[in-house]
Amino acid sequence: MLKSAAAISVHLVWPLWGRKAGASLTRCLHQTLTMAKQLQARRLNGIDHNPWVEFVRLSKEYDVVNLGQGFPDFSPPDFAVQAFQQATSGDFMLNQYTMAFGYPPLTKILASFFGKLLGQELDPLKNVLVTVGAYGALFTAFQALVDEGDEVIIIEPAFDCYEPMTLMAGGRPVFVSLRPCPAPKGQLEYSNDWQLDPTELASKFTPRTKALVLNTPNNPLGKVFSKMELELVADLCQQHDVLCISDEVYQWLVYDGHQHISIASLPGMWERTLTIGSAGKSFSATGWKVGWVMGPDNIMKHLRTVHQNSVFHCPTQGQAAVAQCFEREQQHFGQPSSYFLQLPKAMQLNRDHMIRSLQSVGLKPLIPQGSYFLIADISDFKRKMPDLPGVEDEPYDRCFAKWMIKNKGLVAIPVSIFFSQPHQKDFDHYIRFCFVKDEATLQAMDERLQKWKRELHP
Repeated sequence: MLKSAAAISVHLVWPLWGRKAGASLTRCLHQTLTMAKQLQARRLNGIDHNPWVEFVRLSKEYDVVNLGQGFPDFSPPDFAVQAFQQATSGDFMLNQYTMAFGYPPLTKILASFFGKLLGQELDPLKNVLVTVGAYGALFTAFQALVDEGDEVIIIEPAFDCYEPMTLMAGGRPVFVSLRPCPAPKGQLEYSNDWQLDPTELASKFTPRTKALVLNTPNNPLGKVFSKMELELVADLCQQHDVLCISDEVYQWLVYDGHQHISIASLPGMWERTLTIGSAGKSFSATGWKVGWVMGPDNIMKHLRTVHQNSVFHCPTQGQAAVAQCFEREQQHFGQPSSYFLQLPKAMQLNRDHMIRSLQSVGLKPLIPQGSYFLIADISDFKRKMPDLPGVEDEPYDRCFAKWMIKNKGLVAIPVSIFFSQPHQKDFDHYIRFCFVKDEATLQAMDERLQKWKRELHP
């Protein structure tokens, strides 16, 4: 067989012989034979497609107001900018490696700051790990804790990385959906009206369940889980001896007097919970990519093993800047000067602005209690124009989002991508908007929506 393959290869490459200096039959044979092997690892099968790629590309191709991707288009606070400038121009040793598991001043302030919130005495060396963004914290957690055949319960709608990260670790995602409760006619719904069915949630736990992923405030819904809901999750995790991976990157972005509660602060949950946070979301600097994960040492030691055998170390200067930001915030915490109070106050105004504007063209926003996002119901459009162009069996919200980019100059993200495949058609009448944007961006949105309104009512 090898002899036949070699003969075919000679036949294929002979016409190219001599065209390029240095080309050789041996090299061509080697390339032909080795490239016939499957290149990708099996763990990548089925997770190569990412819907974000298409929507990012479309947003670049058209003249649009980008309300899809979750990042602020305004500056971080002055103290954060100054901290980063100081980190890059001050101590020259900040250009070098620091401790593998986190820059010591950062792990120390994180342990102090969050220890008070969680009711725990945190050891900076044992209970805190600094990662390349919260995304890195999630990936490290899945790789460290999920084994072949383990089941991971994911509450959907869910940030779309949880499923592929589970699959890459060899686990099996098990989904349970939040269910909407319709508002009275003529009134807007609230994201917190979407609830878990306690019986359905309990049915998802089996002897193979290793972990449950919790995201509060939730992306894309903006739901802030209540203490009663968290107690339901906590009781089931303890009853079935299950870990909880709690993604709390939007913990400071909470509105209308609602309160974020960390599930690790509930009785019996610190011992089985990983709490994940983000400097990018906390200080409006998503490009810094500084995240962290906190938990008990008997769990964290396994994350440290993954960390030291993958990225090993995160950029020092960003960590130094975040440490300064938290030191400043600790001094101002709970006071009007606290950024963690100022930011949600400003973003609630943005949220309310966007809700009013979207309603003007017949979109029906759900009022979120937290996060960067709100989702809007497009059911009326689905009834009035059901046959938008799209590929076969494509969920309606994806067709609508692409139609809106091309025809209305507005970018939003279809909510069906935050659901598992069997449930996407059940929730294909929502799109997600990001309202953590500059005033100029919101004004540009208003102009596009007013033009759309005139087209609807000439």
